[in-house]
Amino acid sequence: MHPQFGQLMKNATALTRAGDLQAAMAAITEALERSAAPVRPSPPLDDAVIDVEARVIEEGMPAAAPEVSANSQFVSGHYTHRAGVRDYRLFIPPAQADKPRALVLMLHGCTQNPDDFAKGTRMNALGAEYNALVLYPAQARQANAQGCWNWFKHNHQGRNRGEPALLTAMVQHIAASHGVDAKHIFVAGLSAGGAMAAILADTHPDVFAAAGVHSGLAAGAARDLPGALAAMQGRSSPTPSDKAKSGVRMIVFHGDADATVHPSNADQVAATHGCTAVSVDEQQGLQRGGRFCRRRLHKDAQGQVVTEQWLVRGAGHAWSGGDPSGSYADARGPDASAEMMRFFFER
Repeated sequence: MHPQFGQLMKNATALTRAGDLQAAMAAITEALERSAAPVRPSPPLDDAVIDVEARVIEEGMPAAAPEVSANSQFVSGHYTHRAGVRDYRLFIPPAQADKPRALVLMLHGCTQNPDDFAKGTRMNALGAEYNALVLYPAQARQANAQGCWNWFKHNHQGRNRGEPALLTAMVQHIAASHGVDAKHIFVAGLSAGGAMAAILADTHPDVFAAAGVHSGLAAGAARDLPGALAAMQGRSSPTPSDKAKSGVRMIVFHGDADATVHPSNADQVAATHGCTAVSVDEQQGLQRGGRFCRRRLHKDAQGQVVTEQWLVRGAGHAWSGGDPSGSYADARGPDASAEMMRFFFER
């Protein structure tokens, strides 16, 4: 990180509060240009990144496609909707007659792409194990110059418009085309993708049975750029809709050394989707993948876990237990992908 990064971001925040958004954007751009590094290869714990549209990062070489097991397919496609057109990658494992056909929607973070995200999370291998298709939409650069899902824009936070409508329609189309069991559709994401996953759980609880949010933010955390900056710094109080109380199960991961999205956002995600919880079991001192962790299990009156929350000690803004050949993936810590799939299929 450039030594003046913190001061430049403070200047941007002050300008935002003063209402001078143009000058604030210029300050953010200057800060990020000084601290930017190529996405590929990227350090596993690069925290000098802001996950909003103002982010300026040089693009590196495209990620190589992840390896695919025998009899599986990793295909490319595109989907057209009234809210826009998006390319995607779809992992299709061989069907297992003794397991329901499932689907996991995986939403990448800023500057990432489907191949990169698939490699960093290793979710395809788990898809083959669980008889699950894995769908990786690609954010269009026309929609966001840095490839971020627009979680912080009010017109992308409702059920029937914007990216939530587009992504859900894409999921339903793929699910219908491949015989997916409607009770086994899940969503997960990293950073901006994690924030959008939380929004989808909020807007479409009738579609997604459970969600995973890694280094993300709660639905309703921001409605514009100034709000996004405040939320990422841990200075927001989300105002989720009543749909957030619908009972969508949630698993949350966050590193306590995340300097991009403040760890307090994980508490807000858990609180938003743990509204039916009446008790919390806390496990301290867990050790997974060379890192200590704290795990909280938020349970309802029947003793069922409605929200599972992991805080990973010493981890930054990266997918825990991932493949570091993908960007923003940390080989250390609990295997977030495996824990998410375990959580999704527990019921």
